[in-house]
Amino acid sequence: MLNDAPPSGDLIKDVTTASFRQDVIAESMKQPVLVDFWAPWCGPCKQLTPVIEKVVTAAAGAVKLVKMNIDEHPSIAGQLGIQSIPAVIAFDKGQPVDGFMGAVPEAQIKEFITRLAGPAGPTPVEQALSEADTLLGVGDTANAAQLYAAVLAEEPDNVTAIAALAKIQLDLGEIEEARQLLAMAPADKVGDPALSSVRAALELAEKAAELGDLGAFQSRIAADPTDFQARFDLALGLNALNQRDEAVDQLIEIERRDRSWNEGAARKQLLTFFEAWGLMDKASIRGRRRLSTLVFA
Repeated sequence: MLNDAPPSGDLIKDVTTASFRQDVIAESMKQPVLVDFWAPWCGPCKQLTPVIEKVVTAAAGAVKLVKMNIDEHPSIAGQLGIQSIPAVIAFDKGQPVDGFMGAVPEAQIKEFITRLAGPAGPTPVEQALSEADTLLGVGDTANAAQLYAAVLAEEPDNVTAIAALAKIQLDLGEIEEARQLLAMAPADKVGDPALSSVRAALELAEKAAELGDLGAFQSRIAADPTDFQARFDLALGLNALNQRDEAVDQLIEIERRDRSWNEGAARKQLLTFFEAWGLMDKASIRGRRRLSTLVFA
């Protein structure tokens, strides 16, 4: 489990008139306490409850939430002048300091809590992703993969972890595992740039796997420098071997000799490389510079 925040049972509870002083007044000396005044017959209350509980849980202890049924405990609401519900009143340092009425959107509740408690620090999932990125940057792929997997155990639709773990599998040559991981992405997030980059890299790896020995392409090019299909296939194979600059050079040579070959296939493939590698990859930067030199020559 990544979540080191207090369990929701410590953050969210029901409150009575008798427990109000301890659960609200005393607790608000430590951190703000939100009091949600509701009733079983109140439709908007039922809409608000899951949303506010979600936001309070995500705030990881920055605030607490207590829920007061005004049918059973009407006196506190009467003292605060509450005439309609749902109503949420925030207590801080023993005093009511802010509030809102109605089933407001999640974003508004987040803003309300931020205003009370200040900006929240990174969540456990965000911390895990940051640590995994750091490990990956220093070559500790195994431990990075464990952290990405732990994130997915908490948030199965986290596209950052899906993309990173799929890329790790792809780099290990596990094409099928990478494909299965990409398939986990939610339908509404398949266009995420991180996923698109790995998907492009997966397609390249699949093409490269079909090529076999690259020596045959090199021999064909030596015999005929205008054998553009051999150059194109060699570029795919070189990329699979992580020889990115060499792959770029082969495609640039096609562009230099015949930009219209195969309906501009060399330029299209270069753009696919740049997407798969990332725009700030050194080979991408070098390749874009060389391509620009040809275009604007």
